[in-house]
Amino acid sequence: MKKFLVIIFCVITFNAIALEKETTFNKQMFDKAQSEGKFVIVSSWVKYCSSCAGQMKILKTAQKEGELSDIKFDNIEYFSFDITETEISKMLNVQFQTTLLIFKDNKEIYRSVGETTKDLIYEAIKSSIKT
Repeated sequence: MKKFLVIIFCVITFNAIALEKETTFNKQMFDKAQSEGKFVIVSSWVKYCSSCAGQMKILKTAQKEGELSDIKFDNIEYFSFDITETEISKMLNVQFQTTLLIFKDNKEIYRSVGETTKDLIYEAIKSSIKT
């Protein structure tokens, strides 16, 4: 009975993580945001990846907060995509889930794989904005 309950808990947990994720990446919106001079943050995920969910949660918090100390996050567009969407993966040269990309002026200025620490993600955003 104990094993059954553990399995049920895991299935519910994995499904809850999967439900939080959706592909918001759109090539036209991506290009438009860059042409408007915005910073563009893109994260990749896969359905049952808990580190992806953690990274996305941090990015959603940054988006909701709208600023980090003296730096405003209001000139940033956030996108995410399922790594199994090969067209997007190839376009951005992303091979792994939990990849975080930051673009400015049609150039990639930051890339990390597997980063899920709020302080480090915020610092990456902050230092990218200052460049």
